[in-house]
Amino acid sequence: MSGSSPNSAENPWPVRTVNTKIADWIHRLGQIWVEGQVTQISRRPGTRTAFLTLRDPAADISISVTCSPDLLARTEVPLHDGSHVVVLGRPSFYTGRGTVSLRISDIRPVGIGELLLRIERLRQLLAAEGLFDPRLKRPLPFLPHTIGLISGRASAAQRDVVSVATERWSAVRFDIREAPVQGPTAVSRILAHLAELDAHPEVEVIIIARGGGSVEDLLPFSDEALLRAVARCTTPVVSAIGHEPDNPLLDLVADLRAATPTDAAKRVVPDVEAELAGIDELRRRSAQALRNWVRRESAVVESLRRRPVLARPELIVDAEERRVSELRRALRRDVLRHVDAEERRHEHLAARLSTLGPAQTLARGYAVVQRTDTETTRVVGNLDDLPVGAQLRIRVADGAAHATVTARAQPASTPTDPRGEP
Repeated sequence: MSGSSPNSAENPWPVRTVNTKIADWIHRLGQIWVEGQVTQISRRPGTRTAFLTLRDPAADISISVTCSPDLLARTEVPLHDGSHVVVLGRPSFYTGRGTVSLRISDIRPVGIGELLLRIERLRQLLAAEGLFDPRLKRPLPFLPHTIGLISGRASAAQRDVVSVATERWSAVRFDIREAPVQGPTAVSRILAHLAELDAHPEVEVIIIARGGGSVEDLLPFSDEALLRAVARCTTPVVSAIGHEPDNPLLDLVADLRAATPTDAAKRVVPDVEAELAGIDELRRRSAQALRNWVRRESAVVESLRRRPVLARPELIVDAEERRVSELRRALRRDVLRHVDAEERRHEHLAARLSTLGPAQTLARGYAVVQRTDTETTRVVGNLDDLPVGAQLRIRVADGAAHATVTARAQPASTPTDPRGEP
């Protein structure tokens, strides 16, 4: 059956055709440079081919590699499991087995300088993205319920963290996950454990611990995939990698960098003795502060009690009573003075009224003549008001008499006094 025949359910391709086409597509890649970590180096004496596996340090992906044994022997630095290399090769697809391998013609170990340069470039990239921003750091709990610990199997770092933490707080609990802390499988295993601990509801802080090592040994802790996973964690992460001079990029992404695993245990777990001593000190200081406050307030109260207004409160009443008495006396004086003045004025007005009143005039011999035969009684002022027959009322000092006009006399030329005196 021709490979150019249309493919369909009625006209399927055989396996040999499929493998041949896949081989053609892969062979078109030509030579390519590939970076990875070397694992499972196999050199068989007497053969012309050496086998090894090239693994991606950031993912659980690998590819088979073949080369001449002489190529491995000519490398500047001896290769071993975990070596970081760059190889030049051509991918090949073996149609018989349906497998892909990389036949390499050049292999170059990545030196320390180049590794540091790549780490520095990654550091700048992550810094530009804000993964190192202090505002993103999560605070550690004061006393975590359970501590997640990722470390090597039965490692010194694991023993240091557990023993120091237990000495400081005997009730502390750990969820320990063991994983390779160097080599090609370290990143993938650490990522899996990190995800499990971050999802655990009782784990409140995660410690990633390792007891130091060379730059190559600490490469997994500067891996981009691990750094981004730590940045995404919702649980605080403590980096306790190596010793004081060691500084992988995990230290910058983690919420807290501990100089050593022992330091991590001290930073995460409080010292029960120190905390109890601190509580005692706070209690002593608070009690002293309370006593000082009571003494100050007692002094204030005593000072207030010594004031006259509180020592003899009746003084205020006495003073006000004296003031009221003085005001009453002053008011009485003013009223009496005003009454006396009004009495004197009344007497003066009464005297004037007596002098000017009609009774006094009548007492001097005068009389008041009034007509009573009119509608209203009125005083007679002239002769025209005294017609003959008019009824009169004559009022003198000691009484009054009634009279009738019988005749009118002509008025005298010279007025005379009522008593007959000119």
